[in-house]
Amino acid sequence: MGPPLIGVSRDIVRIRELIDHVAGTGLNVVIYGESGVGKEVVAQNLYQKSPRAGQPFIKINCAALPEGLLESELFGYEQGAFTGAQRKKRGKFELANKGVLLLDEIGDMSLPLQAKLLHVLQGSGFSPLGSEKNIKSDTWIMASTNNDLDENIKNGKFREDLYYRLNIIKIYIQPLRKRPEDIPLLIDYYFKRYSFNLDKKDIKKPGKSILDRLIKYHWPGNVRELQNVLKRMLALGSWDKIVDELTSGHHELDSIPSVKTYLETPSILTSDLSLFSLKKIRKKAIDSVEKEVISHVLNETGWNRTKATKILKISYKTLLYKISELGIKEKK
Repeated sequence: MGPPLIGVSRDIVRIRELIDHVAGTGLNVVIYGESGVGKEVVAQNLYQKSPRAGQPFIKINCAALPEGLLESELFGYEQGAFTGAQRKKRGKFELANKGVLLLDEIGDMSLPLQAKLLHVLQGSGFSPLGSEKNIKSDTWIMASTNNDLDENIKNGKFREDLYYRLNIIKIYIQPLRKRPEDIPLLIDYYFKRYSFNLDKKDIKKPGKSILDRLIKYHWPGNVRELQNVLKRMLALGSWDKIVDELTSGHHELDSIPSVKTYLETPSILTSDLSLFSLKKIRKKAIDSVEKEVISHVLNETGWNRTKATKILKISYKTLLYKISELGIKEKK
């Protein structure tokens, strides 16, 4: 059984209500959200509340495997179908019969493989590599992605017909930084879980000052990053050290005056020496420049994010993170 969907934010409450409504329908679902935000947890909660609970729940990462290997993993193959195929292998679709198949990072699937997936979703079944036998599988398809599939369609990277087959139920999970009220609950849950698993029951939970800093932290890696922070803290046994490393020169900049303020207001130079962290000043200056450059490129490309990533030489995921992190808005 997977972890519960933890949180009291309006976003998490809404997702729980949606799960209750659709878990029994078997309608295809696409779960959107940044990496580490908990897309698989939502999928598992849907599965556990559905009539298929107890049947197979199988996940495959579409971004982690090259096209040929992903195809053989999805549909299986016969012995001798290709060099190295020394025995028959059943594919994920066949193994997930009567259960759930979660296609993680569906936005990274190649177009030829998308066509084959569409063929399966249309009820036509599939054939393992090297076989003429047609197999049909009663599988509930869920997909997850951190891509903007609408943008991918515009750029010819995702089939529109497949999108409408998959995107019957759409669930979007807000990043952790936008639901800070969930952070104490997540810390409490995973602290208890990991302290038990790692046999560290003597270590105390974070106090109020540490908890406040963790709530203010930006969490670019979302819940997955929070989990790793807790594991590291339990291993090292020091909240202060871990949180200092986590937030040093990072994301706790609301109280730091700008470089211009330092230069124009000499009295500040002697008021609080703790503000003179070159790391923090450097980060703030870099953020300012990055915001201006990214805003300019996005506006010049008509907010075509794919074009912008090529010009800026960054990944699509990084661009989305920067837009949110730096508060970049589209000009109307």
